[in-house]
Amino acid sequence: MSKGGRKGNGEFELSEAPSHLIRRCQQFYGDLYARESGARELTKQQYTLLAALEHNDGASQTVLVEITGIDRSTLAEMVRRMLEKGLLSRERTEEDQRANAVAISPSGRKALRSARNASDRAERALLEALPIAERQKFVRALAQIAQAGESFAANGAARPHKAAKRSKRS
Repeated sequence: MSKGGRKGNGEFELSEAPSHLIRRCQQFYGDLYARESGARELTKQQYTLLAALEHNDGASQTVLVEITGIDRSTLAEMVRRMLEKGLLSRERTEEDQRANAVAISPSGRKALRSARNASDRAERALLEALPIAERQKFVRALAQIAQAGESFAANGAARPHKAAKRSKRS
């Protein structure tokens, strides 16, 4: 197989395409999270939003889109629903009266603690598919890909691999 799920004969093999495999892993984690959290807990995206706010309380919705990767309209709808449930509070930012600063309410913090336990269990279960020695390497590889995506979003160019940087210096 060569890049992107293409075989030597030019045929595309979905089961070997990195983009498809990443999506399938995400679906698997979603199933594990749903099992661990049960119907009473936060959704994965709600958990992601609260986890982002935990370290960025009072962030604008625009900043939260950047941090979480949740698209603007989905995030706005999530915030609306989570306000109704009492998980968040929102007020206009001082810098821009058109923007909203979002914060976690006390009941949101309680829900976050509970969902974090479910998320931790789901992530452990996800990684159990790999040999112990490969788990940390896998997470580091995912972090590198995510960093390349952030770099691409910021300036239109993916960050080159460290080995490529070293070879240019030599």
